[in-house]
Amino acid sequence: MVRPSCTIEIFILLNVDIHYPFPPRSPEKFSTRPPRATEMSLYTLPIRPTYPIITCRVSPATAPTVASPPPPPSLLPPATSATAVPSLTCALQCPHFESCSGCTHEFNLHRPVIVDEASNFFKGLGVSDFTFDSCRLWGWRCRAKLAVRGSSENPLIGLYQEGTHNVVDIPQCNAHHPNINAAVELLRKGVRELNIEPYDEDQGTGDLRYVQMAVTTHNTALPAVERYRNGRVQVALVWNSRNEKSSNSDKLNALANFLWRNGGSRSKLHLIHSVWANFQTSTNNIIFGNRWRHLLGERDFWEHVGGIDISLDPSSFGQANTRAFDNLLRKLHKYVPFGASVADLYAGAGVIGLSLAATKKCRSVKCIEINKESKPSFEKTVDRLPKSIEGSISWHNADTSIDPLSWLVGSDVIVIDPPRKGLDTTLIDALRTISSHKVKPSLKGSSSNIKEEKRPWVLRERERAKEASVQVGRETISEDPQSLPETLIYISCGWESFKEDCKSLLNSKSWQLEKAHGFNFFPGTQSIEVLAVFKRSLKKKKTGKKKKKQG
Repeated sequence: MVRPSCTIEIFILLNVDIHYPFPPRSPEKFSTRPPRATEMSLYTLPIRPTYPIITCRVSPATAPTVASPPPPPSLLPPATSATAVPSLTCALQCPHFESCSGCTHEFNLHRPVIVDEASNFFKGLGVSDFTFDSCRLWGWRCRAKLAVRGSSENPLIGLYQEGTHNVVDIPQCNAHHPNINAAVELLRKGVRELNIEPYDEDQGTGDLRYVQMAVTTHNTALPAVERYRNGRVQVALVWNSRNEKSSNSDKLNALANFLWRNGGSRSKLHLIHSVWANFQTSTNNIIFGNRWRHLLGERDFWEHVGGIDISLDPSSFGQANTRAFDNLLRKLHKYVPFGASVADLYAGAGVIGLSLAATKKCRSVKCIEINKESKPSFEKTVDRLPKSIEGSISWHNADTSIDPLSWLVGSDVIVIDPPRKGLDTTLIDALRTISSHKVKPSLKGSSSNIKEEKRPWVLRERERAKEASVQVGRETISEDPQSLPETLIYISCGWESFKEDCKSLLNSKSWQLEKAHGFNFFPGTQSIEVLAVFKRSLKKKKTGKKKKKQG
């Protein structure tokens, strides 16, 4: 086995002002005691600590070049000698690793062991040029959902310990964007000062259950190279009440005002983008309730990925690793021809489909998503698309597991990005048998064809999807509703489920695997994101004369 070789490049940065939410300290001296009030104030250091910037270069035989910044300086002790540097190469170096459930692997972040398994898997299927993009190794997580437990004097803000509901405090998480860590410390200070009670699962009491932190790096006022490290944080407080009129609403407003006063646009820090509230009283493990309220700051949250500006409400699904997702989208673009007709299944707010509509000038894009909360984000993103787009764009609130064939026909390219569990059984069955299907017109087909469908649940779903859909541009386009897709692009965050779905598709003989790429969406874990490109197998027509039967 060829092992990756690493080259270490060390640069010393001086005379740079840097702000910390608390004084930097080494992992060896980390303590779980509550920080003193003086430690929570903003510190400005005239000189940045001398720490190594490490670049891991993986040999071409194993993976492409990786160039990642180090963990934030507050998370690493200053380098005292050259001999101490190699131990930090492509390593997590996080003080919470032993207790936190977020990361499972401490070393070789640039190439998790699962990459070799994936490479061998695809090689066995005839794809020998599998690539792996390692992306950013530290400070990559731009979206985090954290539980809030403990007491108002000593709040614990972090993740559950493996196999338990005991929360591990992670103030110095190396995976988080540094500004998420800073926003968490600001929140911790507010909880203490305002006597906010963290949620007690056993009693069902307390005020603050969870917090979602999302970083936007979309700040056009800054040079592009400075936007990532100066990202601002959208804070969503999951409040233990039915609505904003509950008895503890005064505490909610006080906490929101504290965050905005100390971290908002008029503060010296300007760390906070906006503050939202979600109301949840359920005793199950579902983090969010159905009721959301914007409290302070900017209402719209924007990011730039895949060549377009995208809007994401706090209730919408968003990728945690923004830069890795952007890399994946740009790779995906290469496999979609200009002017194609695209169906984007499990579409969320339609980021993938809209990115293709803008960059590949698609004649039609259909985005299908079961979560109705994604609709406002889709509509806002559409408003920012280039005016030169002439194709048809639509978003449908529908369940792809019901009558999936109606979403597949009439498209040249199908993009699927399912949850970790993989494809719905009915969808994969439709894909497996698509070549042999006697195709019917899709959802927008003739009324005579709709009458032919007798199953009441299918008819109800069709009608509901039609009522909840959003249409942009021309509604009717010159395409053959009887045509079948030629390309299937499968994006997967669940390796085990992908392997099963991939084998099922190939065993059907309806599809052939053409390309496969991996992306390091979650450094420190054994999870990778996979982009696989399938081509539909075309049946060869039989030629030649039939042999005469011998008498």
